[in-house]
Amino acid sequence: MKHPVRSHPRWFTAVALASCLASTAFAQSQDSKPAKPGPEATAPSKKPDVIFVPTFPEAVEKMLELAKVKPGDVLYDLGCGDGRIVVAAAKRFGIRAIGVDIDPERVKESLENVKANKVEHLVTIKQADIFELDFSEASVVTMYLLPSLNVRLMPKLAALKPGTRIVSHDFDMRGAKPLQVAQIEGDEREVPIYLWIVPWEPE
Repeated sequence: MKHPVRSHPRWFTAVALASCLASTAFAQSQDSKPAKPGPEATAPSKKPDVIFVPTFPEAVEKMLELAKVKPGDVLYDLGCGDGRIVVAAAKRFGIRAIGVDIDPERVKESLENVKANKVEHLVTIKQADIFELDFSEASVVTMYLLPSLNVRLMPKLAALKPGTRIVSHDFDMRGAKPLQVAQIEGDEREVPIYLWIVPWEPE
């Protein structure tokens, strides 16, 4: 049986007031609780400049070989994707390696990769904008970006300490003459790997 609708003005006013007070009390109780991290806490400050294309294993090996990575080096991978370069550097050479990516999905994948390979003591993954990042401690820098992004990074790269090796997969850095260019077989073509050492020779 349906209940009759109450329409008495005082009854309506009392119900409305009680509802308002309850809502206010709930909101205050929520404000007093510590905030839980939500998706916005890991959202990128801007969209990635490039889409993620994994560096194939042969390219990873050649990049580390050209850079002549050795114990004591500190490697920064700018745009680390799934973390494969920093993981390989840590496992093979036992060096400290820092992977940086602005995309939270890539950061998540990198952290999983680091954990799976048990190199948490050597590898750090950061979610950051590489153009605002301080990587002045690097002795090796690896990149798989676009030529225009490489050029934008040149002032920061040029300021690194003398002897720092910079290696780029597939793309050059206009205005900086590479010390060495190696070619490796890709799926459909030969892929260049570029090496510069700070200070580089102008092109």
